[in-house]
Amino acid sequence: MTGDKGTDPPPSSEPPDDPTSAGLRTLPRPVAVAVGAGGVLGAAHVGIGRALEQRGFVPDMIVGTSVGALNGAIAAAQPDRAAPWLDHVWTGLCRREVYPLGNPTSRASLFTDRGLRRLIARSGLPSRIEELAVPFTAVAMDLVTGAQVLLDHGDLESALLASAAIPGILPPVDREGRTLVDGGVIAYVPVLAALQAGAASVVVVSTGPESSPLSPTVPRRRAGAIASRAGLLLMRHQVERDLHEVARHIPTVVLPTGIEAWPAPWDFGHSQRLISTASRTAGRFLDELHINGPGLYRADAPAATAGLGEASTSSLSGVAL
Repeated sequence: MTGDKGTDPPPSSEPPDDPTSAGLRTLPRPVAVAVGAGGVLGAAHVGIGRALEQRGFVPDMIVGTSVGALNGAIAAAQPDRAAPWLDHVWTGLCRREVYPLGNPTSRASLFTDRGLRRLIARSGLPSRIEELAVPFTAVAMDLVTGAQVLLDHGDLESALLASAAIPGILPPVDREGRTLVDGGVIAYVPVLAALQAGAASVVVVSTGPESSPLSPTVPRRRAGAIASRAGLLLMRHQVERDLHEVARHIPTVVLPTGIEAWPAPWDFGHSQRLISTASRTAGRFLDELHINGPGLYRADAPAATAGLGEASTSSLSGVAL
């Protein structure tokens, strides 16, 4: 797979007679889409969603964490025509809209959630989760017990706010007697939740440097660089552990983005680049995908996990784990 160097040919504007890839057609049903966390990097979700939509794919359920919950809810609301709307939303975003400056109403967070509330309000979503066209679950974490909390019914806005409540950055959400924060803390890529919900196969929409090969260089001996590296390793190990566990039971397809240069988490100015690159790369992967039972299907194995029984590395077809 190539990165975002601007050298890839544009996708064809003429859809094939049967737009659904052979690999997608052979995924056991019900098929879940698991949409991971990542903040501004969620723009790449939109590109992957475009590639899936162009191939006529409609999942049986969607499970999302953090920004993946918002993107997933929009896709669940209009499963065959969400890509253009998501593209419009993401290419028009800026930091002050999502993380507005100003005095928060409490000391629980650096920012208020009013920007996120406005974004949800203009996303054309129903008021309740049960009203979405595709069954949907948002993943949050109970701040008292540390337990994963699956929000699959009731008020949609509070579920999305809870799933995206980055600890210390956005305020926790009180819902049904629990204090909830960002699900990315415990389920950065919510594949275990998809398995728990009864999925027979899962398509993973994950973004960010935690899914890219690690740099072999030692970080600079500065507090910020060391903390950043440690956080990246923590996320990577959680994601790899969960992917391998689920892939032991069902086909687990991890869609690539092809992005090599990731922007800062607060920089929304790269959304169009992320969308376009992810759409091209995921589309090529899907067109060559072949499913052969339970296993982990992805383009490249992260360097940190090479040798851990990877079902698929440079090839596009997997084997049982």
